[in-house]
Amino acid sequence: MSTRAARLLQLLDELHRRRTPVRGAFLAERMGVSLRTLYRDIETLRGQGAEIAGDPGVGYQMRPGFMLPAMMFSAEELEAVALGTRWVAAHGDPEFAEAAGRAMDRIASALPEPLRLQVETSGLFAPDWRPVPQEPWVPTLRHAIRDEHSVRMRYSDVEGRISERIVWPFAMAFLADMRLLAAWCELRGDFRHFRANRVIELEDTGKRYPQRRHTLLKRWRAEHLRHHEA
Repeated sequence: MSTRAARLLQLLDELHRRRTPVRGAFLAERMGVSLRTLYRDIETLRGQGAEIAGDPGVGYQMRPGFMLPAMMFSAEELEAVALGTRWVAAHGDPEFAEAAGRAMDRIASALPEPLRLQVETSGLFAPDWRPVPQEPWVPTLRHAIRDEHSVRMRYSDVEGRISERIVWPFAMAFLADMRLLAAWCELRGDFRHFRANRVIELEDTGKRYPQRRHTLLKRWRAEHLRHHEA
Protein backbone atom coordinates (compact mmCIF):
# COMPACT_ATOMS: atom_id res chain seq x y z
CA MET A 1 0.00 0.00 0.00
CA SER A 2 1.41 3.43 -0.93
CA THR A 3 2.16 6.08 1.67
CA ARG A 4 -0.75 8.22 0.47
CA ALA A 5 -3.18 5.29 0.40
CA ALA A 6 -2.12 4.39 3.95
CA ARG A 7 -2.66 8.00 5.01
CA LEU A 8 -6.15 8.06 3.49
CA LEU A 9 -6.98 4.84 5.31
CA GLN A 10 -5.73 6.33 8.58
CA LEU A 11 -7.82 9.45 7.97
CA LEU A 12 -10.92 7.33 7.43
CA ASP A 13 -10.19 5.49 10.66
CA GLU A 14 -9.82 8.79 12.53
CA LEU A 15 -13.16 10.06 11.21
CA HIS A 16 -14.93 6.77 11.95
CA ARG A 17 -13.90 6.96 15.60
CA ARG A 18 -15.24 10.49 16.11
CA ARG A 19 -18.84 10.97 17.22
CA THR A 20 -18.64 14.76 16.89
CA PRO A 21 -17.08 17.03 14.22
CA VAL A 22 -13.30 17.34 14.45
CA ARG A 23 -11.38 20.36 13.20
CA GLY A 24 -9.10 20.10 10.20
CA ALA A 25 -6.09 21.43 12.12
CA PHE A 26 -6.37 18.60 14.65
CA LEU A 27 -6.65 15.99 11.88
CA ALA A 28 -3.69 17.47 10.03
CA GLU A 29 -1.57 17.25 13.18
CA ARG A 30 -2.66 13.65 13.75
CA MET A 31 -1.78 12.73 10.17
CA GLY A 32 1.52 14.64 10.18
CA VAL A 33 0.61 16.68 7.12
CA SER A 34 -0.13 20.31 6.33
CA LEU A 35 -3.65 21.65 6.60
CA ARG A 36 -3.69 22.14 2.82
CA THR A 37 -2.82 18.46 2.28
CA LEU A 38 -5.51 17.45 4.78
CA TYR A 39 -8.12 19.40 2.82
CA ARG A 40 -7.01 17.68 -0.41
CA ASP A 41 -7.25 14.27 1.27
CA ILE A 42 -10.77 15.05 2.46
CA GLU A 43 -11.80 15.92 -1.10
CA THR A 44 -10.13 12.75 -2.42
CA LEU A 45 -12.10 10.61 0.01
CA ARG A 46 -15.31 12.39 -0.91
CA GLY A 47 -14.57 11.69 -4.55
CA GLN A 48 -14.23 7.99 -3.68
CA GLY A 49 -17.68 7.97 -2.08
CA ALA A 50 -16.95 8.77 1.56
CA GLU A 51 -19.83 10.82 3.02
CA ILE A 52 -17.86 13.37 5.02
CA ALA A 53 -19.83 16.35 6.29
CA GLY A 54 -18.22 19.67 7.17
CA ASP A 55 -16.07 22.48 5.83
CA PRO A 56 -12.75 24.20 6.61
CA GLY A 57 -12.97 26.10 9.89
CA VAL A 58 -16.08 24.15 10.95
CA GLY A 59 -14.84 20.60 11.33
CA TYR A 60 -15.45 17.23 9.68
CA GLN A 61 -17.54 14.22 10.57
CA MET A 62 -18.31 10.92 8.82
CA ARG A 63 -22.00 10.50 8.10
CA PRO A 64 -23.53 7.35 9.64
CA GLY A 65 -23.70 4.32 7.39
CA PHE A 66 -20.58 4.82 5.29
CA MET A 67 -18.71 1.54 4.82
CA LEU A 68 -14.98 1.40 4.26
CA PRO A 69 -14.25 0.33 0.67
CA ALA A 70 -12.69 -3.14 0.54
CA MET A 71 -9.86 -1.92 -1.69
CA MET A 72 -8.72 0.34 1.16
CA PHE A 73 -7.70 -2.68 3.26
CA SER A 74 -4.03 -3.54 3.56
CA ALA A 75 -2.73 -6.96 2.46
CA GLU A 76 -2.48 -8.18 6.05
CA GLU A 77 -5.99 -6.92 6.88
CA LEU A 78 -7.38 -8.80 3.89
CA GLU A 79 -5.58 -11.97 4.94
CA ALA A 80 -7.08 -11.60 8.42
CA VAL A 81 -10.56 -11.18 6.93
CA ALA A 82 -10.06 -14.21 4.68
CA LEU A 83 -8.85 -16.37 7.57
CA GLY A 84 -11.73 -15.22 9.78
CA THR A 85 -14.38 -16.03 7.19
CA ARG A 86 -12.75 -19.42 6.53
CA TRP A 87 -12.88 -20.17 10.25
CA VAL A 88 -16.59 -19.33 10.38
CA ALA A 89 -17.21 -21.38 7.23
CA ALA A 90 -15.50 -24.37 8.87
CA HIS A 91 -16.76 -24.00 12.44
CA GLY A 92 -20.06 -22.14 12.24
CA ASP A 93 -23.55 -23.53 11.80
CA PRO A 94 -24.61 -23.97 8.13
CA GLU A 95 -26.44 -20.63 7.95
CA PHE A 96 -23.47 -18.77 9.45
CA ALA A 97 -20.99 -20.63 7.24
CA GLU A 98 -22.93 -19.70 4.10
CA ALA A 99 -23.08 -16.05 5.21
CA ALA A 100 -19.30 -16.02 5.71
CA GLY A 101 -18.76 -17.33 2.20
CA ARG A 102 -21.07 -14.71 0.69
CA ALA A 103 -19.34 -11.92 2.61
CA MET A 104 -15.90 -13.00 1.40
CA ASP A 105 -17.14 -13.28 -2.19
CA ARG A 106 -18.59 -9.76 -1.98
CA ILE A 107 -15.32 -8.33 -0.64
CA ALA A 108 -13.24 -10.17 -3.24
CA SER A 109 -15.45 -8.95 -6.08
CA ALA A 110 -14.72 -5.33 -5.12
CA LEU A 111 -10.94 -5.77 -5.00
CA PRO A 112 -8.43 -4.87 -7.70
CA GLU A 113 -7.16 -7.96 -9.52
CA PRO A 114 -3.80 -8.28 -7.65
CA LEU A 115 -5.49 -8.12 -4.22
CA ARG A 116 -8.30 -10.46 -5.28
CA LEU A 117 -5.75 -13.02 -6.46
CA GLN A 118 -3.87 -12.65 -3.19
CA VAL A 119 -7.03 -13.36 -1.17
CA GLU A 120 -8.15 -16.26 -3.36
CA THR A 121 -4.73 -17.94 -3.17
CA SER A 122 -4.03 -17.16 0.47
CA GLY A 123 -2.23 -20.01 2.21
CA LEU A 124 -3.98 -19.37 5.54
CA PHE A 125 -6.65 -21.95 6.35
CA ALA A 126 -8.92 -22.93 9.24
CA PRO A 127 -9.66 -26.66 8.80
CA ASP A 128 -12.66 -28.23 10.51
CA TRP A 129 -11.08 -30.22 13.38
CA ARG A 130 -13.75 -29.65 16.05
CA PRO A 131 -14.16 -32.75 18.26
CA VAL A 132 -17.93 -32.34 18.78
CA PRO A 133 -20.75 -31.35 16.38
CA GLN A 134 -22.52 -28.01 16.66
CA GLU A 135 -25.68 -27.90 18.73
CA PRO A 136 -28.84 -27.43 16.62
CA TRP A 137 -29.96 -24.33 18.53
CA VAL A 138 -26.84 -22.24 17.84
CA PRO A 139 -28.62 -20.34 14.99
CA THR A 140 -31.57 -19.61 17.29
CA LEU A 141 -29.19 -18.27 19.94
CA ARG A 142 -27.35 -16.11 17.41
CA HIS A 143 -30.62 -14.61 16.18
CA ALA A 144 -31.87 -14.03 19.74
CA ILE A 145 -28.65 -12.18 20.61
CA ARG A 146 -28.94 -10.02 17.51
CA ASP A 147 -32.65 -9.27 18.03
CA GLU A 148 -32.37 -8.92 21.84
CA HIS A 149 -34.99 -11.61 22.39
CA SER A 150 -35.38 -13.71 25.52
CA VAL A 151 -35.26 -17.48 25.10
CA ARG A 152 -36.95 -20.27 27.01
CA MET A 153 -34.84 -23.35 27.64
CA ARG A 154 -34.50 -26.58 29.54
CA TYR A 155 -30.98 -26.89 30.86
CA SER A 156 -28.96 -29.59 32.57
CA ASP A 157 -26.20 -28.44 34.93
CA VAL A 158 -22.88 -30.21 35.54
CA GLU A 159 -24.54 -32.57 38.05
CA GLY A 160 -27.37 -33.47 35.67
CA ARG A 161 -30.07 -31.43 37.42
CA ILE A 162 -32.62 -30.12 34.91
CA SER A 163 -34.24 -26.71 35.20
CA GLU A 164 -36.48 -24.56 33.02
CA ARG A 165 -35.37 -20.98 32.56
CA ILE A 166 -36.02 -17.79 30.64
CA VAL A 167 -32.77 -15.99 29.89
CA TRP A 168 -31.69 -12.85 28.06
CA PRO A 169 -28.77 -13.85 25.80
CA PHE A 170 -26.34 -11.08 24.92
CA ALA A 171 -23.06 -12.84 23.99
CA MET A 172 -21.76 -16.21 22.86
CA ALA A 173 -18.18 -17.49 22.66
CA PHE A 174 -17.25 -20.02 19.97
CA LEU A 175 -14.56 -22.16 21.60
CA ALA A 176 -12.79 -25.15 20.10
CA ASP A 177 -14.93 -27.75 21.87
CA MET A 178 -18.01 -25.83 23.01
CA ARG A 179 -20.26 -22.80 22.56
CA LEU A 180 -20.58 -20.74 25.76
CA LEU A 181 -23.58 -18.45 26.23
CA ALA A 182 -23.60 -15.37 28.46
CA ALA A 183 -27.08 -14.29 29.56
CA TRP A 184 -29.13 -12.71 32.30
CA CYS A 185 -31.11 -15.49 33.99
CA GLU A 186 -34.58 -14.54 35.23
CA LEU A 187 -34.62 -17.58 37.53
CA ARG A 188 -31.42 -16.56 39.35
CA GLY A 189 -31.78 -12.80 38.91
CA ASP A 190 -28.14 -12.59 37.87
CA PHE A 191 -25.69 -13.16 35.03
CA ARG A 192 -25.07 -16.79 34.19
CA HIS A 193 -23.01 -18.75 31.66
CA PHE A 194 -24.49 -21.76 29.88
CA ARG A 195 -22.83 -24.43 27.78
CA ALA A 196 -24.81 -24.96 24.59
CA ASN A 197 -24.19 -28.72 24.75
CA ARG A 198 -26.08 -28.89 28.07
CA VAL A 199 -29.20 -27.27 26.61
CA ILE A 200 -31.96 -29.87 26.19
CA GLU A 201 -34.63 -27.71 24.55
CA LEU A 202 -34.61 -24.07 23.48
CA GLU A 203 -37.01 -21.67 21.78
CA ASP A 204 -37.03 -17.98 21.02
CA THR A 205 -39.92 -16.29 22.85
CA GLY A 206 -40.16 -13.62 20.15
CA LYS A 207 -40.19 -10.96 22.90
CA ARG A 208 -37.50 -8.35 23.42
CA TYR A 209 -35.96 -8.37 26.84
CA PRO A 210 -36.34 -5.14 28.82
CA GLN A 211 -32.69 -4.01 28.67
CA ARG A 212 -30.55 -3.30 25.63
CA ARG A 213 -27.82 -5.77 24.73
CA HIS A 214 -25.05 -3.17 25.03
CA THR A 215 -26.26 -2.30 28.53
CA LEU A 216 -26.10 -5.94 29.61
CA LEU A 217 -22.63 -6.29 28.09
CA LYS A 218 -21.42 -3.22 29.95
CA ARG A 219 -22.80 -4.47 33.27
CA TRP A 220 -21.40 -7.96 32.67
CA ARG A 221 -17.92 -6.64 31.90
CA ALA A 222 -17.97 -4.38 34.94
CA GLU A 223 -18.95 -7.31 37.16
CA HIS A 224 -16.17 -9.49 35.76
CA LEU A 225 -13.67 -6.67 36.29
CA ARG A 226 -14.69 -6.40 39.93
CA HIS A 227 -14.24 -10.16 40.37
CA HIS A 228 -10.77 -10.05 38.84
CA GLU A 229 -9.76 -7.12 41.05
CA ALA A 230 -11.13 -8.75 44.23
